[in-house]
Amino acid sequence: MSSVVVVGTQWGDEGKGKITDFLSQNAEVVARYQGGNNAGHTIKFDGVTYKLHLIPSGIFFDDKICVLGNGMVIDPKAILEELKYLHDRGISTDNLRISNRAHVILPYHLKLDALQEEEKGVNKIGTTKKGIGPAYMDKAARTGIR
Repeated sequence: MSSVVVVGTQWGDEGKGKITDFLSQNAEVVARYQGGNNAGHTIKFDGVTYKLHLIPSGIFFDDKICVLGNGMVIDPKAILEELKYLHDRGISTDNLRISNRAHVILPYHLKLDALQEEEKGVNKIGTTKKGIGPAYMDKAARTGIR
């Protein structure tokens, strides 16, 4: 079995989602190994446009296993909203697997993200304030919750 990996080498918004969507049609497993819900990908499936932030584009194919890997940081509220969004549109998520080693974004991560950004003033980095950075800080410090 061969593997294909899509890796971004810039600063995001490079078209990784579109490439992954195209390649997922011929894949058995579509996995996200890292990241969170700070970015999104738009998928057109059966003439309908869908906007996702966490769940891989392979979710639209019942014969694909979709994985959110242990490198992910997952906001419980965001994943539940995305699951509902798909269910409301008749898309099954039975083929989704979430690693029990993925870290959880907690409410304090969001607050910390916003406070740190505000503190930087004119040197702010343009965070989405979704708690991604602070959750990864906890992961690296081995204090995060999985």
